[in-house]
Amino acid sequence: MTVSRFGVSLEKDLLDALDQYVKENRFSNRSQAIRQLISRNIVEQKWQCNNYVAGSVTLVYDPNRREILNQLADILENYHQEILSTQRLILDKSKHMEIVAIKGVARRLTDLADQLISIKGVQHGKLSMSRAD
Repeated sequence: MTVSRFGVSLEKDLLDALDQYVKENRFSNRSQAIRQLISRNIVEQKWQCNNYVAGSVTLVYDPNRREILNQLADILENYHQEILSTQRLILDKSKHMEIVAIKGVARRLTDLADQLISIKGVQHGKLSMSRAD
């Protein structure tokens, strides 16, 4: 694969954030980090289409907050046709991880993930998808 070089101008705050990203993700240089960020963005844009995909939504939350479990159940019920399975892992008394395996049209799965991740009290949420057609 041919590599092309180009110059980029960034504000100091943005450059500092990029350098922190490089350090936190253990990239050997800024170019690797920028390649990864661009690739991830392109993949995520493809998710906003009608491709048939499979993937997972991973959530970390405090199970002691009852409203989280109720909201989670309500949302999952609304998307029952897209849900392949769910798995709840107990990390400790105040932290559970829920993994929801999903399959369907990318746009609908993205909507599902957005609703789950935005539940008040969810500490971390991540959507991962790959084409399934």
